[in-house]
Order: sequence, then structure tokens, then C-alpha cells
Amino acid sequence: MRVNPAAARAAYSWLLRLALPLYFARLWWRGRREPLYRQHWGERLGAFSGPVRTGRLWLHAVSLGETQAAAALVQALREQQPGLALLLTHGTATGREAGRALLREDDAQAWLPYDTPGAVRRFLRTHRPAVGVLMETEVWPNLLHAARAAGVPTVLANARLSARSLVKGERLAALMRPAAASIARVLAQTEADAQRLRAAGAGPVEVMGNLKYDVAPPPDLLARGRQWREALARPVVLAASTREGEEEPLLRAWSGLPLPRPLLLLVPRHPQRFDEVATMIAGCGLVALRRSAWGEAPPAHAGQADVWLGDTMGEMPLYYAAADVALLGGSFAPLGGHNLIEAAACGCPLLLGPHTFNFAQAAELSLAAGAAERLPGIEAAVRRAAELVRGSELAAGSARAQAFAAQHRGAATRMAQAVLALRSTSPAAGSPPGRQVR
Repeated sequence: MRVNPAAARAAYSWLLRLALPLYFARLWWRGRREPLYRQHWGERLGAFSGPVRTGRLWLHAVSLGETQAAAALVQALREQQPGLALLLTHGTATGREAGRALLREDDAQAWLPYDTPGAVRRFLRTHRPAVGVLMETEVWPNLLHAARAAGVPTVLANARLSARSLVKGERLAALMRPAAASIARVLAQTEADAQRLRAAGAGPVEVMGNLKYDVAPPPDLLARGRQWREALARPVVLAASTREGEEEPLLRAWSGLPLPRPLLLLVPRHPQRFDEVATMIAGCGLVALRRSAWGEAPPAHAGQADVWLGDTMGEMPLYYAAADVALLGGSFAPLGGHNLIEAAACGCPLLLGPHTFNFAQAAELSLAAGAAERLPGIEAAVRRAAELVRGSELAAGSARAQAFAAQHRGAATRMAQAVLALRSTSPAAGSPPGRQVR
């Protein structure tokens, strides 16, 4: 049955309005452990209490990974247009916290409004951005409809779409196809992504590469991680950005390794699970030391622990630099994996599970370059990691990882050029540079 797009969006909007109390209840619940979720609630409805400068370039990065990728684009934008004023929006506390480091004097930061018609209209009417840049997969029907009506051109940057997401989107084609068609330019990571995005109704679509290759790890974190590794008298295996359902089998497999075992550096993806994972470690009879318990350097007895729990945010390059080899979280459960490019840029060889559909091309390229290996499950990956750290292959694997990351850089410059070209045609780009609305 063919569904009218206007009717589909109207039904979607009413469902969102009805769910609004549940939405704010969920924010309040998440705010128990991440207090930022309980702040600036007016922004969730499109209101903004601070001074507003119109004509900014609006960039939306929902969470931590997208914000990290956006950092490379922001740098390229500012290199090509010094003095550019930005409005950064986010959907998660980790994204907003990471985004603070990207702000300059004339910039602003806010939550992305809830996707109801009134909230997105208030947001666009208040900020009047010159152009909107949405990172990776952020296609919101009412937001994109309102942006087009307001004359704000939008770009989907570093865009990706898995085969699984394409199938899901087709079930809501009456809602999602008009939203995709509202985007002025789509800058895809790979040709496979581009083909799927076109099939989903987006256009025009151009292939420009992956911004994550352009993200340079902070040198100070790399240096500190290497110092930690040199101070230890044992090898280190990192479990990076693990997700629910992965830690328990990982810890069981780790407990089964013959002694002496390497040190396991376990870093859960989400901060609200740090305490839960600490309890799992203790339940397996392993001695853990939490990263949050020390400052610049681990205490003298740290090397005697079975597990270091990486319960901090923003230190993943440090963890990669401290490790001899890493297991990629999210790839051992059917979750699609996480950013494997960061590990390569830090020179850390990777072991992947069977599920890497979120980064399919990057995974295949890293495997072909010898920067990663794929294992059928987490138990096999634990055994392989223990073999690798006792062998002589690690130095060559580290060099291959760094060469792989360097080979694919350049997307940030290309995307910045495309965004600024679109901005130059926007009516709002001509707003006086100092104009503010209070």
C-alpha cells in the first residue's frame, strides 16, 4: 500500500509529541550518571537562552565518535576560511563534552532539538544558520523538511549507510525518502555507501572518503601511553570500546589463559557501564585497577593487577599507545563494530570479530593491509592476542597499521571545500559577521 509522505510525516510528528514525556524521563534517568543530560532542556525543544549570532555554520555530531570525526572537518574548514563561526549541536553527553574542545570565541553549542515540527522550527528561526552539516547517519524528517522550508541548505557529511539500515529504511520509505531527498549534498565515505544512499532517495551523492582517517591522535596522549607500556614488565592486550554482551565471554576466556597472562586493559564503550563491568571483573576472580584511581602515571603496584579498567573518557589514544594489540569492541556481538581507524593511527594492530558492517570498507582495507586480523569469536581472539604478544610480529604489525591510516587521508579537505561552496550560495551567509540576537 502506498502511503502519502505528508500523512506519514504527520503521523510521525504526533507519535513524537505523545512520546515527549517518555523522552524527558529517559533524559532524567540517564542524568543520574551523566549529569549533563539534565541540563539545557529548553534546547531540546528549540529554545536557546544565550546570545545568538546568525549566519553561523551549523554542524551536528550526535555522539562521541561523530564529534571526533567532525574535529578533522572543523580544522579543515577553519584552514580554508579563518574566522568561521560555528554552531555545534549534539545528542549525547559524551558528544557535547568532546565538542567543547572545538569551540572558539564566536562559536556556540546546543542540544539538537527533538524532531517535532515546533522544536525544529524554533531552532532554525533562532539561529538562522547559513548551512547545516549533519554527520554520518543523522537523517531527521522534520528537521530536514523545516531546513528546506527555511532556505537552509544541508549536507550529510562522512555519510554511511549499511545494507541492513537500507532495508530498515525501506520499511519507512514514505517518511525517510523525502527526508533524504531534502539534503542538498551527500558526501559519502565509500562507493558502496553512495550506492545505498542513492537507493534510499538521497542525491546528489559524491564519494569523498572517511574523515576518521584525518583525525590525528593527540601526541601527548600517545607519549604517555608509550611511557606506561615501557614501565610494565608484561605485554598489554586492549579490549577497546566493548559493548554489553561482550565483556562476560571476554573475561571468561581471559581467566582461562595459562599463567602468566598479559595485562588486560578493558575499556567499555559507555561510561554508565563502568561500575557494572568492574563488578563483572571481580565476579571472575580477577584483580582490577581502575584508571580513574590514578593521575598521570599508574602506581607502582599497577603491573600486578589482572585487569586495568579504562573508566575515563577521551583517553582512547593513550590506551591504544599503551597496548601491544587490541580487540575491537562491538565487532564480537552483532553491533557492527566501532572506529577501527583510530587504532591504526595510533600504531596498534587490531583483532576484529565477525561483525564490522558499520565500517565494512575500512575493515576490509585494514585486513588487506595487514593492519588487522579477523577472528570468528571472542574466545579465538583472546587466544590469538595471547599468541601475538609472545611472538615477534608486533613491530611489523604496528608499522602496517600506521601506513594504512596514512594512505587514506584527505577527506577533510575535500569535504570542507564542498561545504564552503554550498555555504557561499546560502542567503544567510551574507549576514553581517557581528550580528547578534539576544
